[in-house]
Amino acid sequence: MVDYKEELQKWVENEKMALEAMSAIHQMWIDRSVELLMFRRVLVHQSTQSLLKSHQYASQISKLELTLVETLPIIRSLAKMTLCPSRIDLGRLAMEWLVDNKAEGDLDAFLKEKLTAHLDCSYVMEPRDVVLYGFGRIGRLMARILSEQAGGGSALRLRAVVCRGKIDVVKRGNLLRRDSVHGSLKGQMQILPEEDALIVNGCYIKFISADSPDQIDYEAYGITNALVIDNTGAWRDRAGLSKHLESKGVDRVLLTAPGKGDIPNIVYGVNTRNWQEGERIFSAASCTTNAIVPPIKVLNDNFGIQYAHVETVHSYTNDQNLLDNFHKKQRRGRSAPLNMVLTETGAASAISKALPELTGKVTGNAVRVPTPNVSLAILNLTFDREVTAEEVNESLRQASLKGGLVAQIDYTRDEDVVSTDLIGNTHPAIVDSLATQAHGNHSVVYVWYDNEYGYSMQVARLGRIVCGVERLRYY
Repeated sequence: MVDYKEELQKWVENEKMALEAMSAIHQMWIDRSVELLMFRRVLVHQSTQSLLKSHQYASQISKLELTLVETLPIIRSLAKMTLCPSRIDLGRLAMEWLVDNKAEGDLDAFLKEKLTAHLDCSYVMEPRDVVLYGFGRIGRLMARILSEQAGGGSALRLRAVVCRGKIDVVKRGNLLRRDSVHGSLKGQMQILPEEDALIVNGCYIKFISADSPDQIDYEAYGITNALVIDNTGAWRDRAGLSKHLESKGVDRVLLTAPGKGDIPNIVYGVNTRNWQEGERIFSAASCTTNAIVPPIKVLNDNFGIQYAHVETVHSYTNDQNLLDNFHKKQRRGRSAPLNMVLTETGAASAISKALPELTGKVTGNAVRVPTPNVSLAILNLTFDREVTAEEVNESLRQASLKGGLVAQIDYTRDEDVVSTDLIGNTHPAIVDSLATQAHGNHSVVYVWYDNEYGYSMQVARLGRIVCGVERLRYY
């Protein structure tokens, strides 16, 4: 029988270790812009309970016993090292220490060997200004992400928000402060109505009103060499998005929707640097494209895909009507909260832009459903050879642990997981491994995604790449 007092005492001791760990984690972040993660779960700005929960997840996904007993010595050692701005996965380091080195030898020497590149602090990033053009669902999440990740301001610095029409910074600020889906803003916010500005976690954000992208002199606000993240979707071709570049102070443009024509559509992690030298306009593709391309790439690399059909069960969006009303697209005029709405998706055709080898092999459809956030992509796949569900799952589990797609693919074995459990997940794709089916050379894989937050994280990652301010990574 479990002893109540003994279990409670274990928890108290774990919390004590977690407090020490969090102190060191935050000191590294504040002093040196070193961000620790646990299998891509960010540990900065988290509670002690969240840290312990991250360790529980790490044990499940790695099939190892990963507790603070194993990781706290690593955190202590990292805190003593002179690291340059970095993102370091504590889970991966712990796995390598326990499995490859069997926790033997000199821990400090082990970490110095693994993180040699991170000790060369001649690596200096020039901060880049960011302007959010549009302040809807994605715009406000980007404001949250950029203000939370500002650190010492050495990477992307959110400087301004452009609104089409009336600013009303009080209402805009209140929408940023509270969100019905994503909860309250983390940190502090001050509204400055007389200046049309907000101060969010120390970031001064100027609000500007403009009817066209080419009407603004950003330099008048002290903004230079800026990245404009266009969240409106109003302009998706090169001619329209090039208008941003006509405004003083703008260097690059990133669209948060699929780009048309020759605009490079980038799925971070897959075709991350696939653009011509001198390119200044980029697209982060769509939330669904970011959800399906990473797992499809893994499965195509491992088993070869002959044909794929993608069925998306997608939460409703602002593009739909609250009640029945006119809409230029078929079916989308019907009430979003009351109906399942069968509609088209461009995600299937967008796959070929990120994975040209699958051109002509993918079809797709979408069903909009009465939920406000988190969607599900059902991948019906035909492979070059016979597979088992275990093989399919293991290839995706390994991709979630190591390799170039660890920030894109998450993996769950939770038999009771539902959509709301995944709100705020930083990965654009979460594989529901218990739902995987296989028969002969056919397989069905279920991939969840927070179509708002997970996608916004991909936009932030791509923004750092196109601006050249990505921190060194070890994960």
